[in-house]
Amino acid sequence: MGALKPWHIIIIVVAFLLLFGFKRLPDAARSLGRSMRIFKSEVDEMKAEHEQSKASRATVEGEKIERAADDAADTVNPVTERNDRSA
Repeated sequence: MGALKPWHIIIIVVAFLLLFGFKRLPDAARSLGRSMRIFKSEVDEMKAEHEQSKASRATVEGEKIERAADDAADTVNPVTERNDRSA
C-alpha cells in the first residue's frame, strides 16, 4: 500500500495518452493553467474585497459609537432634573 511507485506513474501517463491522445493533452494542460490563474485572481480579489469591507465596517461602527455618545449627551435625565429643582 505505500506511495506511488514509478511504474504507477507510467501506467497513469499511458492511460491519459490512450484516452485523450497526443493532440489534446497540451490543450488540456493549457486550459488547466488558465483556469488556475483565473481561480487565483478571483481568490485574491475576494480577499481584497473582504479587507475593504472590514475597514468600512469599522468606520461605520465607529460612527455609530460616536453618534450614540452624542445622542446620550443630548438627552436629559428627568431624575437628575427633579433632584436639582428640589435642592
